[in-house]
Amino acid sequence: MRHAPHLVVSISGHGFGHVAQTSPILNALHKLRPEVRFTIRSSAPLTHLCTRIHAPFTPLPSEGDIGMVMSSALHVRAEESRALYRTFHTGWPERVANEAQLLRELGADMVFSNVGYLPLAGAQQAGIANAALCSLNWADIFRHYCGDGAITRQIQSCYANADAFLRATPGMAMNDLQNLLPVAPIADIGRNRRDELNRHLKLSPQEKLVLVSMGGIASRLPVENWPRIEGVRYLVQSSWQTHHPDAITLEALPMCFGDLLASSDALLCKPGYGSFVEAASCGIPVLYASRPDWPESPPLIEWLQRYGMSGEISPDTLAGGAFAAALEQLWSASAPVPVIPTGAQQVAEWIAEKLA
Repeated sequence: MRHAPHLVVSISGHGFGHVAQTSPILNALHKLRPEVRFTIRSSAPLTHLCTRIHAPFTPLPSEGDIGMVMSSALHVRAEESRALYRTFHTGWPERVANEAQLLRELGADMVFSNVGYLPLAGAQQAGIANAALCSLNWADIFRHYCGDGAITRQIQSCYANADAFLRATPGMAMNDLQNLLPVAPIADIGRNRRDELNRHLKLSPQEKLVLVSMGGIASRLPVENWPRIEGVRYLVQSSWQTHHPDAITLEALPMCFGDLLASSDALLCKPGYGSFVEAASCGIPVLYASRPDWPESPPLIEWLQRYGMSGEISPDTLAGGAFAAALEQLWSASAPVPVIPTGAQQVAEWIAEKLA
């Protein structure tokens, strides 16, 4: 009897964009090769993983990467991040050896990482096939905020020695990775269920729904202080405990996040891969707060301006809710043709071939 391939998947918990990129690939791979076993190693909430990943999987806690310490969805705490990385890289050879042993014990046939580098290093030491996928990598992010040095070189080596770094479109350039393999945009596309939503919420067809999402980073917008905009309602997460007459708790609605996005009139967010690509794939206008210091922002924004419909506001404008004119400008523009995200199928076929 043939051995059922075992794919060990590492997904960063630094925001929900990493899950948004990885889950469509795993869902497509499960359809292609239903016999493949998945172990998912992630610090992202298990409930969130289960809403996105439709294939059976075994969850396992992971410390595959640190990401960056954030004071909000828009602001990085560089000094605290540097200190955490120093601790994480202390005794690095022993940490990699322990990771290699864990992967051997799991019986991994391949490691697929978005975009933790410790699992890649462990796989490389254990002689296990391994690949990274993301629109960014932590070597470039760390270098941007904390400078070049031994830690940056260790991180970079993990990515450079992988069988491939599958760079999702849109994404950072990563020109120094010789194993770079650009792939098409990746997204789960929700269903437009607006008629059902209008009936559930007793909305008129003229009312607008704006989905507010900051991408999984612990952060809260002062929605209760926003001025009312006639005919506009906001979908916000329950943890914000928002008291605004036009706010609707999205978790209380009888549909998944993807369907809510596809059923909305606009997305209000920060620059982020999952937010931008999913909105462009549904033809939903995006109003985003500027985030000029995050090095992934320029390629994301450039792509959205080319293929989607978007407007930029300042963080202060977002916090104050003074964006009525910006929303109206988006709604008065001609809608672009939605993007067709073929990257998930492309990567799933690539992994299936490697596992074969």
